[in-house]
Formats: sequence, C-alpha cells, structure tokens
Amino acid sequence: MKVSYQWLAEYVDLSGITPHELAEKLTRSGIEVDAVESRNAGVSNCVIGYVKERSKHPDADRLNVCIVDVGQEEDLQIVCGAPNVAQGQKVVVAMVGAHLPGDLKIKRSKLRGVESQGMICSAKELGLNDKLLAKDQQEGIMVLPEDAEVGMDAVSYLGMDDYVLELGLTPNRSDCLSMLGVAYEVAAIFGKEVILPAADVVENGEQNPIQVSIDAQEESYQYHGRHFTNAQITSSPQWMKNRLMAAGMRPINNVVDVTNYVLLEYGQPLHAFDAGKVAERKIVVRMAHEGEELVTLDDQTRKLDTQMLLITDPEKGLAIAGVMGGANSEITDETKEIILEAAWFTPQTVRSTARKLGMRTEGCVRWEKGVDQLRVKEAGERAAALIQQLSGASVSKGVASAVVKEGTPAVVSVTLEKINQHLGTSLTADEVSPIFDRLQFPYEGTNEKWTVTVPTRRGDITLPEDLVEEVARLYGYDKIPTSLPTGETTQGQLTADQKLRRAIRHHLIGAGLNEAISYALVHPDRVEDVAGLHQGETKPVALLMPMSEDHSVLRTSLLPSLLETVAYNKNRQQHDVAIFELGRVFLSRQEVLTELPEERLYVGGALTGQWMPQNWMGAKQPVDFYQVKGVVESLLAGLGIQDVQYKQVSELAGMHPGRTAEVWVKDQRLGYLGQVHPGTEKAYDLSETYVFQLDIAALGEAAKEVGHYSQLPKFPAVTRDLALVVNRDVHAGTLEATIREAAGDLLESLTLFDVYMGERIAQDKKSMAFSLVFRHSEHTLQDEEVQQVTAAIVEALKHTAGAELRM
Repeated sequence: MKVSYQWLAEYVDLSGITPHELAEKLTRSGIEVDAVESRNAGVSNCVIGYVKERSKHPDADRLNVCIVDVGQEEDLQIVCGAPNVAQGQKVVVAMVGAHLPGDLKIKRSKLRGVESQGMICSAKELGLNDKLLAKDQQEGIMVLPEDAEVGMDAVSYLGMDDYVLELGLTPNRSDCLSMLGVAYEVAAIFGKEVILPAADVVENGEQNPIQVSIDAQEESYQYHGRHFTNAQITSSPQWMKNRLMAAGMRPINNVVDVTNYVLLEYGQPLHAFDAGKVAERKIVVRMAHEGEELVTLDDQTRKLDTQMLLITDPEKGLAIAGVMGGANSEITDETKEIILEAAWFTPQTVRSTARKLGMRTEGCVRWEKGVDQLRVKEAGERAAALIQQLSGASVSKGVASAVVKEGTPAVVSVTLEKINQHLGTSLTADEVSPIFDRLQFPYEGTNEKWTVTVPTRRGDITLPEDLVEEVARLYGYDKIPTSLPTGETTQGQLTADQKLRRAIRHHLIGAGLNEAISYALVHPDRVEDVAGLHQGETKPVALLMPMSEDHSVLRTSLLPSLLETVAYNKNRQQHDVAIFELGRVFLSRQEVLTELPEERLYVGGALTGQWMPQNWMGAKQPVDFYQVKGVVESLLAGLGIQDVQYKQVSELAGMHPGRTAEVWVKDQRLGYLGQVHPGTEKAYDLSETYVFQLDIAALGEAAKEVGHYSQLPKFPAVTRDLALVVNRDVHAGTLEATIREAAGDLLESLTLFDVYMGERIAQDKKSMAFSLVFRHSEHTLQDEEVQQVTAAIVEALKHTAGAELRM
C-alpha cells in the first residue's frame, strides 16, 4: 500500500510531523513502513507557463520558437522541438537556473542562432513515471489543463512536493489497504481525530430507474446502484491525478478515476457501467453458466464456470464480480448515463475466481483480505458525490439496493489482569482505557474488565489476545520492560525413544551404511513383495485420491522402498550399495477403514555388490549372509541387547528359504535378516541382495541403557578351546546356549571359530570348535577352577546334544 503524505493529511492533522517521523511511529506500532520516497526526483525552479505565440524556427524545420507567459513582467522566448507544442497551451517551463532529474541545469542558450530563455518540459524530463500518466501526456511536452494557474510553482501543481510511504502490511491488517484505515491508525498513534470525507449528493426529482436483484445470496450479501444522467466524460482534475499516481495508479477519465480514488480512500472496490448498454436498466447478481464467456476491460475473452460470480443484465454478463468489468459496458467518451456499483462479495468467491482466471487487480487484493461490510453504501455515496462534482452529472433519486445481510461488529472482552500477564507490565485502567478511546473502539466495563465492540473495519480483532496486542502496540513496545524468565527450569535432554533412534542411526552410519529417506506410499503390487514384521495380521491402506498409482498405498514394510532405492542406484551404475532407513509403516486389520491405522517405527537395511572393493592388497569381498548378520549383531551389541538367537526360517514372503533367519531375544521376535528371494530380485532387476528389518519398539524393550559403561577387568583371563563332534542337524546356537548355562558367571565370551565336515569325521557328524574366555571379577582364576567349569560344560553338552570331545 502506497500512502500519500499530503492526501493523508486531509484526514488527520499532521502538523509538526514529518513524513520520516510518521514512518518511524508507524513502524514502531506494528505497521512496517518499507520506504519513504519523495515524488520530486530533483526538480526546482519550474513554473506553469502559457504559450502565447508559436512560430517556426527560421533555420530548423523541427524547432519552434515560442513566446511564453510565466507570470513575470516580461514573456520568455523559448525554442522547443516538441511536435505537439501549440499556441494557447498551459505547459511546464523550466526557468534559467532550474534543475531537472539527471543533474541537468537549464542555462540561457542559443539554438541555431535564436536565443532560448528556458525549456518547455515533457513528463519524462520532470522525472514522472510514463506508465502512470494519461495517454495524452505520455508523448511530447506535458500539456496541462486550462485551469492551471500561470506562474504557479509546477512542483506544487503536479504534487511533486509530496512524499509516499510504502507500507509492508501483514495479511491481518487489511484495514490499512485504505487511506481512511491508515488515518485511523495514525490518529490512534498520535491521539488525533479522524476527519471523514464529505459525501453530499444532490439528487434530482427523477426516480432511480435501476432494478437490482441477488440470485447468488451465499456469494453476495449487498448490492447498491446509483443512477446518473448527463455526465461529461473528461480528464480528471490534476489534484486527483496526483493522488492516483502517488498510489501507483494511472488516471483514465473522471468517472473511472473516481472509482479508483474511493477504492484507495475507503478500501471499497467500486465499478461504473455505461447505463445505456445495460438492458432494461436491470442488474442481476448470479453465478456464471458453464462455458459462459465475457470479454473483460483488458480485451481478453474469459471463459467462466459455475463457481464464478457474475454481474449481469437480463441479456448478458457485464462484469466478473470483484475482479474486472466487461468491455461491453465500459465507460467511454460518449457515455452520458452511468450506473455506479457498490457491492459486497464473499472473499473466497473473489479469490477463487481471480486464481482460476490468473487475474490480480487492486480490487481483488482488497476483496481477498476482507472489505468492511458496514461501509459499502457509504463508499458508494462518496463516489457518487465526486462523480457529480467532476462530471456535472445529474443524480437520480434514491439508491437501488438488494441486501441479504449486513456485517455485525465483534464483541470481545479482556481483563486488566490478562493484559498485564501477557505483556509483563503493571498498567492501570487509567492507562488502558485511553488506548481504546484513541483506537475509537467503543467499550463498556469497570476498571478491571472491558467489553469492546470492535468496528467492522478491524476484522482482524476477534480474541482477547488481539486486544492485548492493540494495547501493546499503542502503549509502545519499547516501553514494555525486559525481564528474565522466573521459576524452576529443567535441563533439556533426549527422550528414551530419541536416544534409541539416534544410537541406531549413528551405529549403522558408522558401520558403513548410508541413510535413505523414501516415500511412505508405494505401488500396490509392491506391498506383498517382501514380508513386513506384522504382515500376516495387516491389510494395506489405499488412498482415496492418489497422485499416481506408484504412490497409492501406505507401506507395511520398509523393504520395498529400500529395494527400489537399490534398483535406482544400480540403474545408474552404482552397483555397491549399503543403505538403511529409519521410518514408519502403517498397519491396519480392516478392509474399509473406520479407525486410523497403527503407525510403527522400523529400521531396515539393504546391501548388495561388494562390501569391500578389490585392491592391490587382496581379493574383493562381496556382501553375503554373514555380512548382513554381522551388521545386525554389532547393532544389537551396541544397544546392549544380549542372549540374541538367530532361528532359520524357510517360509517368509520375498525371502530366500535357505538364507533367512529371524532374530529373537528370549520370547521376543525383533525382526529378520537374510537374502532376498531370487524371484523378488529378478522382479526388481537386482543381483544378489541381502536385507534386514527390525521393530524399533521391540528393540527398545530389549535394549539396555544406551552408552552403558562396564569397568575394565583387573584380573587376567583364561582361554580354553573345545572341539566338539555332534550330529549335523545340531545348531551352533543350541551348543552356545548350553555352554553359557553350564559355565555360569565365569564365562566372559564365547566364539565359534571352526566348523569341519570331512574325511576323519563320520558322514552324519560335524566338528564345531569354540574358544571360551573365563575371568573372575575378584581374583585370578586357578587351573582347578577352570578344569571344573570345563568338565561341567562337556558333561552338559554330552547330555543335551550328544556331543563328544574331538581328540
């Protein structure tokens, strides 16, 4: 919003307040002023002149010699090259010694032997923006209206002695998208009164012939129409042009300029129709028909739909409500009879229409943010008075109106205690009440509570906190005392779940895996590719309106997403991939959802290609089952999870029947790991790939405190190796469990270091060699103690697994 300082001074007394002081106060009160710019780009000593004579230059065909009256005793002789200079014109004359933009100084000179005592200026030479000038002032010298006073300072006449404040408004302060809204704000800041503009309309005796009806009553609440006859469409007076240009608008003609002027003044968009082009003088506000078209004022054909609000007559559309008028009812130089529209449309309707049509006008901006419903008719009357004043039109008796409902002021209560509690102040009622008076907010109440009737122009105030903010703004943010927080404080720390997730992420990254983040939505065919941890109990949840089929079902497992990521890398020549993801899956047991699916957090990984690429020191090391098992084992060990068992499983969707194991801790299933089934690998176009998937909740239950510390041992360890001969169907895990149970607390670690099946062993037998490390925490172990424990272990193995010592 661009605010003219001189224009604003008509509504609020700004005596003794400079534009920069005003900008500082506005910014401190919450209305940020982005810039304060002078309209004078460097013009001085320029006056209004009258061209008394014009003749051709004797030695130059394109130059003219002009005798110009500038209000002094003697006329000036000025040589001018503009093709549009003519006798009888009022022009801007730069006197000898004048300065113009671009550091140009005017001097007495001779042009082809003829003396020139100044310069007749164009708008561009005065530093005016061509885009904001009327068309007749964009080319050649600037020709002024006949009422321009000869000898008057041109800077003052053209409004160039004004300053423009550019406001950077937040979306909630739509009230300051009008001059009056800014005036109320300035008046509240400085404790001044607001002077409202006059709206005196003199009606003739003829009844208003306009008929108005609203069919779309959910989209339009009010429509008021004024009728004018015998209007003279001319250029607007200079004072109005100055104010429109200061606000960034180009003057067009006196009637259209009035609608734009009141738009800026009241924040109420208006529109004027050529009444002679409105059938039966009847206005109907309705929704557009499907496929209906309208040529707008910018000569573009707009195709409409049934969600767009249209202003029509009984035969055709006249304007797109709140967006732009139609070319078929445009005000032209031949217009004599006018219909002036002042209406209220719902913001969402105008916003939707403007977005669909790709149009953004000054009116749209105000409709979208909200227009004061109680000032619609008042703004229309102000515009009617100006049109009558500037065009000499005759105004018919009465206003044709259709009103569905009118806005009502919000009523909000706030207490003194709440104000001081929020602001950390000790304000008294005698300090708060005058603030509401300055804001012109009517209120009732005692010294401890105010019930405020908020004017409809301030649609942003609906809560007690909004009133607290108003008090803070006008009291002064800089006056609010600073204070440190009081009360007990607690040290910030991670929750147990956050610690667990962070430990898992750090461990896997340290193990050489890269973290992947993938979509939670997958293709429906991928849901059953690889088993989830709860796959048999769940059904996939499909979206009602998916963006694409590839992302239409919520995943029940992390592995389809990870396998797609591996395939994506492989297709780009990245064959060695080791990734993991910490993400959520969505589990539901219902075909048709009546409740939200359960969200569970999993960690999954996928490894393929070479774990360690070939180098000059040795052979390459491809990923295998034991590699992925080692990653999982080290993760669980890092989380302090003990007594882990790996149980072979032959039937798991998407997994190799001979190279897959489930991970258990006592009776708790943590997840599984293994090779992807060759058929699934083929479906994803992958080479041999190994995966794991673990339930974070189960890990959390089994894990000890992350970062658990164990004291370094003080006494030496004793190592014993046992080579056992057992049946081939005996699992190493069974032997390990037996050894740990028989050894008791003395056993510190246990490692399987050899498995042998060959010539010296029976065909149904195998040899398994374990390394056992014993240690006592309080003394050095004696050989007798170690022998007793070893003997107990051998006896237990013989009893439970039929094991014999290999000699």
